[in-house]
Amino acid sequence: MNYKTQLKIERWKQGPFITYSILAITGFMYLLQEILGGSTSQWVLIKLGAKVNELIVLGDWFRLITPMFLHIGLTHILFNVLIVYFLGIQLESIFGHWRFLLLYFLSGIVGNATSFAFNSSISAGASTAIFGLFGSTLVLVKLFPGQPQMKAMAKNFTLLIVLNLVFGIFNSGIDMAGHIGGLVGGYLAAFALSTPTAWRTDKKQQLMYASLLFIVFLVLIIIGYNKYIPILNFFF
Repeated sequence: MNYKTQLKIERWKQGPFITYSILAITGFMYLLQEILGGSTSQWVLIKLGAKVNELIVLGDWFRLITPMFLHIGLTHILFNVLIVYFLGIQLESIFGHWRFLLLYFLSGIVGNATSFAFNSSISAGASTAIFGLFGSTLVLVKLFPGQPQMKAMAKNFTLLIVLNLVFGIFNSGIDMAGHIGGLVGGYLAAFALSTPTAWRTDKKQQLMYASLLFIVFLVLIIIGYNKYIPILNFFF
C-alpha cells in the first residue's frame, strides 16, 4: 500500500465515515426497493424487512433493525437523509465513530420496539433513529454543563422535537410510537454511552442508564408479544 492510499484511508477514518456508511446503505436499499417494484410497494417493504408485528412474533427479530434503512417514497428518504447527513456529522464528531454507531442503532431498535408494542401498522424509515439523535442533543447539555454551543443545540432541537411531535399528532401516516420510542431510546443511550471528551462522566450513572434502556426494551417486547401471541395461538 503506497503513501497516498494510506493518507486517503486515514482521512476517511478521521471523517464521519459512520454517517457516510449509513447514508450509503440507506441509498442502496432505496435503489433496491425501486428495482424490486417500488418503494411504496407493500410487498417490497415486507420482503426487505419492514416492521411487521406478526412476523416479529414469529421470529423475524431483524425487523427491529432493517426498517431503519427502508423508506416509503422519494420525499420520505430525501427528508431523512438530509437530517442524518447534517446532524450525523455533528454528533459523530462529538460522540466518536463507534459510540455514534451504537447511538444510532440503539435508538432505532428501541423506536421500532415501541412501534411493535403500540402500532399495528407496517412501518419503515430512519425516523426512529433520527429521533434518537434528537434525544441525544438534550443530553449533551448535561455532559458539557455551561458550554454555550451545546446549550444552543439542545434549545434548537427541543423546539424541533416539539414541532415534529405536534405535526405527527395531526398526520395519521406517521408512526408516533416509533418516534417517541426512538427519542427516549436516544436520550437513555446517550447518557449510557457518554462521549470521549465529556466534562461530566459518572460510570455508575452510565450503568444505570444502560440498565434502564435494556429494561425499557424488554418491557416493550413483552407488551408486543402479549398482544399477538393469543392471535397466533388461535390460528396455529
